[in-house]
Amino acid sequence: MHSVFEKNTIMSRVCEITGKKLMVGNSVSHSNIKTKRKFYPNLQTKRFYIPETDSWITLKVSTEAIRTISKNGITACLKKAREKGFLNR
Repeated sequence: MHSVFEKNTIMSRVCEITGKKLMVGNSVSHSNIKTKRKFYPNLQTKRFYIPETDSWITLKVSTEAIRTISKNGITACLKKAREKGFLNR
């Protein structure tokens, strides 16, 4: 029997820090014909070191979130993400 919470489950494409997710829009041709398309966030799986707990954490974050973490620090970003409800760890 396989458990529902296996490692191979498909995760949604949502940034765990900023909450960025898929957007829907139109692809517009030269003749102005509009067809639906998807805009995916630029997500990267990245490990961050947390010096307060002396541990590593793996997050799926957007490239904008990587810049924010570099600027403000991982602890401040994790705290803000938990307050906004994006991170539930």
